Amino acid sequence: MNTKKKLAPAAAGKGARPARPEDQRLPIGSMFAYGFQHVLTMYGGIIAPPLIIGAAAGMNSQDIGLLIAACLFVGGLATILQTVGIPFFGSQLPLVQGVSFAGVSTMVAIVHGGGGIQAVFGSVIAASLIGLLITPLFSKIIRFFPPVVTGTVITTIGLTLMPVAANWAMGGNNKAPNYGSMANIGLAAATMGIVLLLSKVGSAAISRLSILLAMVLGTLIAVVFGMADFSKVGQGDIVAFPTPFAFGPPTFEVAAIISMLIVILVTLTETSADIIAVGEIVGTKVDSKRIGNGLRADMLSSAVSPLFNSFTQSAFAQNVGLVAITGVKSRFVVSAGGVILVVLGLLPVLGRVVAAVPTPVLGGAGIVLFGTVAASGIRTLSKVDYKNNMNLIVVAASIGFGMIPIAAPTFYDQFPSWFGTIFHSGISSAAVMAILLNLLFNHLRAGNSDNQSVFVAGTERLVRAEDLRCLAEGDRFENGKLIDCDGKEVPVQSAEKASEH
Repeated sequence: MNTKKKLAPAAAGKGARPARPEDQRLPIGSMFAYGFQHVLTMYGGIIAPPLIIGAAAGMNSQDIGLLIAACLFVGGLATILQTVGIPFFGSQLPLVQGVSFAGVSTMVAIVHGGGGIQAVFGSVIAASLIGLLITPLFSKIIRFFPPVVTGTVITTIGLTLMPVAANWAMGGNNKAPNYGSMANIGLAAATMGIVLLLSKVGSAAISRLSILLAMVLGTLIAVVFGMADFSKVGQGDIVAFPTPFAFGPPTFEVAAIISMLIVILVTLTETSADIIAVGEIVGTKVDSKRIGNGLRADMLSSAVSPLFNSFTQSAFAQNVGLVAITGVKSRFVVSAGGVILVVLGLLPVLGRVVAAVPTPVLGGAGIVLFGTVAASGIRTLSKVDYKNNMNLIVVAASIGFGMIPIAAPTFYDQFPSWFGTIFHSGISSAAVMAILLNLLFNHLRAGNSDNQSVFVAGTERLVRAEDLRCLAEGDRFENGKLIDCDGKEVPVQSAEKASEH
């Protein structure tokens, strides 16, 4: 009987498919609480593009509000598609989708070029459909993303997001009179301190909800000091469904489509990196098929979004940090966040409540979140082998290249627009450089040697083979002197003397 009992579990488990970390199902209350935390984390980012594009198009506040509601609605649908998935579409990973920042400058340029918002929508549709056709090419690059590449990209994602957090902490609007005030920065610091304190609490539930709770407490502090304004929450419609093609039918201009196609290539690169990054954080297998499914979901969502007056969709990097810091890996939590986004898109009054969260509160939480992304990348880079190879220079050059547009935002202003569109993103810059250098040094090995540069020598302590052959058994070093087996000091010839011979 005992033998049978011992064998039963093995027999029952034979052939059973192992559960993936991202497939964990939590109680519905917990799912929506964690999902709402994801929404708060990316809310500022998802409403910024429609604000910028709408202002460039000369829209009034009501029309810009319509754009914002549409972006929330479509972002929610895209998130559900990406996390739940259907055949051939969706990576089934905890990735929040929303309007990509990569295309904002290009869309503003299309608007200013005379095409208007209709040309923007037309270019997004056409370029996204082209992107949908070429996704099989991108899904094959998984073998070119070893830890030296993924770690570099993840680290860069965190570092490039830090200016966003700093701007939020200062107030978000650099034209406001209180931008960078001690009150704003103090509120951000208080929120950050609450995050850290709640993370130390013994309760796992409180620790995992530390970001959400810190935002709530930070907002309450802002209310006490008169730094939060909820007066506009009751203004406007309570329920509003996005009207298809509310700004007229899309127009298709060749130049606009070509410009947007470059944006789509950048979006595909960034989403590939985000899929791999979140797979690394979750601890699940990410193969070319899964990347392809995720990219197709991105492109399908982007192609459909102009129907509801929205723009290109991609994964939000800041939410990758939230997965890392909370340890909640369930994709269904993010699906719940997608449902909340859809509701916010249908109920503008709820969106206005979330919009009332002071920007410095978002900044205080963002510093921890985005720093966690960078720390996750550093953890991945710690697994990389740096001995007798060029991996150190791959990491150094790639991160340095990715930091250029962050340190000097105008660096690429004199470059061709297509080049600037690609490399103005620090994430894309680092990803492209890391992939190319990894190919050059680790795949195209012709010309490689054991002593290629100072970067190789600096990765470990090396002794030349000819030096070892000069040593006899019993030789040793004492107090910086070479002593032979008889206890006598062996003279050491200087490099200058050796060159004379």
